[in-house]
Amino acid sequence: MHATTDPAGVGAPAATPSRLRLVDFYRVNKGGGLFSEATGQWLGAVAAATGHRLRLTPTVLTLVNLVIGLGTSAAVVLLADPVADGRVAAWPVGLLALIGWQVAYAFDCADGQLARATGQTSVAGARTDILSDVASQIALVTAVSVVAVAQRPDVPVWLVTGFVGGWMVNLVTSALQSGPTATSMVPSRSLPVRLVKLIRDPGAVFFVAALILLLAPAAMVWFMVVFTVVNLGFLLASIAFSARRGLRPSPDA
Repeated sequence: MHATTDPAGVGAPAATPSRLRLVDFYRVNKGGGLFSEATGQWLGAVAAATGHRLRLTPTVLTLVNLVIGLGTSAAVVLLADPVADGRVAAWPVGLLALIGWQVAYAFDCADGQLARATGQTSVAGARTDILSDVASQIALVTAVSVVAVAQRPDVPVWLVTGFVGGWMVNLVTSALQSGPTATSMVPSRSLPVRLVKLIRDPGAVFFVAALILLLAPAAMVWFMVVFTVVNLGFLLASIAFSARRGLRPSPDA
């Protein structure tokens, strides 16, 4: 979900690379939402600063994100049935997901911060970042779906496909909201608006999914229902918003 909002190949250095402080990495972050800015982006700044001291390239951090994200989701998938039938307790798997997905997200934030703060941006780095994020999120969506079906085998196929499609809405809309032509339906950054937008904050969504796995895995299907309704509703609203603007006469016409 964060894949296209923080590409490692976009931006400019924020300060002289040899004198970078933690805040210099954080201030070039690409946001993500209230929760992400308070957690994942700060953890990302720590990872970026550490990577800078170790002379790592942003792509190394991207690949760390990929390995941790895929590994965590694979473990959740492999343990879904044992958790559902009681052979394995849910809380260790949920704790693994809670830590693993948040750490992976922190490295997802870190690669872009390191690239922008040190001037190491590149087209290849941005492409690797986006593709790795898509791969990680496919794995995460698969893990959530497998858990829901393992807990409740009667979960309808349409819900799973709607959930997967709804998740991809975040990736597409993030891409459309970047660049010089970016726009937002609700540009306000007031606290009430930002609280409402938490449901589309990637760090918050990853956290909630892992928390459900930790405390009540049988409720994962309801996470899928809410997420699907919200994101498909957002998609329809985005189409209406864009179409209304597109139907207006061009000022150059």
